[in-house]
Amino acid sequence: MSIEALTLLFFGSLLFFLILGLPLAFVLGGVSVVFLYFTWGFDSFYLVASQIWSTMGSFTLVAIPLFVFMAMILERTGVARDLYRMMHLWFGGVRGGLAIGTLVICAIFAAMVGISGAAVVAMGTIALPAMLERGYDKKMVLGVINTGGGWGVLIPPSILMILYALITGVSVGKMFAAGILPGIMLMVLTSAYVLIRCYLQPHLAPDLPKEERGTWPEKFAALRSVLLPILVVFMVLGSIIGGITTPTEAAAMGVLGALISAAVYRALNIELIKDASLRTFKLTGMIMWILFAAHAFSAAYQSMGAQPMIEGMLQSIPGGPWAVIIFMMLIVFLLGMVLDPVGIMLITLPVFTPIVSSMGFDPIWFGILFVINMEIGYMTPPFGFNLFYLKGVVPPGITMSDIYRSVIPFVLIQIVGIGCLMVFPEIATYLPDLLF
Repeated sequence: MSIEALTLLFFGSLLFFLILGLPLAFVLGGVSVVFLYFTWGFDSFYLVASQIWSTMGSFTLVAIPLFVFMAMILERTGVARDLYRMMHLWFGGVRGGLAIGTLVICAIFAAMVGISGAAVVAMGTIALPAMLERGYDKKMVLGVINTGGGWGVLIPPSILMILYALITGVSVGKMFAAGILPGIMLMVLTSAYVLIRCYLQPHLAPDLPKEERGTWPEKFAALRSVLLPILVVFMVLGSIIGGITTPTEAAAMGVLGALISAAVYRALNIELIKDASLRTFKLTGMIMWILFAAHAFSAAYQSMGAQPMIEGMLQSIPGGPWAVIIFMMLIVFLLGMVLDPVGIMLITLPVFTPIVSSMGFDPIWFGILFVINMEIGYMTPPFGFNLFYLKGVVPPGITMSDIYRSVIPFVLIQIVGIGCLMVFPEIATYLPDLLF
């Protein structure tokens, strides 16, 4: 059988079983193991075991359960509630101010937790009812929460950045530094869109009555709510940039900051620790199973000899290197609609990154483009995780169709952000070059 037919059969089998609704880890691993057996025989399984063994010995992996645990603790404290109260007082007088304040809170949360779902659930529970009650358009509100919640994988610390560094061999610290300015850029672009649209269509987001805007003493008193988030961010990013800890050790600092926050809010108890630990075990276990399956996929893919064919196909795309990058981004965007971001990374990066490096592009810059695309994957129908997180906390009157339609303009804004990074790569590369 030719390599082209074998590749078509391999990927066709993957898509067929995924469409049936089977879990990604078992589809990816099961199909790969079957193809390995019929391609190279039983001995090929040793290759999978060898790859898994070398990966599991990586110290970087320890950061994943630590960042997840930190997120689970922060999600249950009163940090998000107090942050929203502060934004309510400071931004409430601006048309669309509560939506912009929610975006700022999502960015702050992203700088603390490293995963996507925490800010979506927190803001969906706290900010969504408050904005709907004050006459905000539901699609505007849903789009804002969905978008801001996705920044958890872009603004460091980020679990996806750790996985990208693990797969490609780049520095985790450089990836973290590279994500800061693009994250701020996306927050500014999204806030500008909300501000302009609310100015042109005032009925979408009315400004608050004067009695709800608070006095200046109340506003300054509310600023205390940002002290703990700043502490957590400083303990994680400050310790990395200052050279005090490695990114993995910084995850432990983040857990300490989360525990301090829980203690300050008097939420630290055995039930919180138990619940956060169980949820961390579940999420980490899912990531690890996908990682094992991806190694089986990588071994099967290499054994078929399909990688040179894919590389040759990509490099023959008309339009030169930039056309190849855009084509890669299009593939990742489409995969993000139906697959888990971790699985997409483990499937595509072993193929994409050698080509990107051979064309002379910075792998750190490409990593930020990739992570932004993964962030879009969290918010795009039909299977974006944030859509389902949001559906779990919205009032009964909001349908899945409302949530799907709300994301369209915000996805376009993220795509504009990718375009800005392509035109001005220094947005992603400036801080890594400066700090490292």
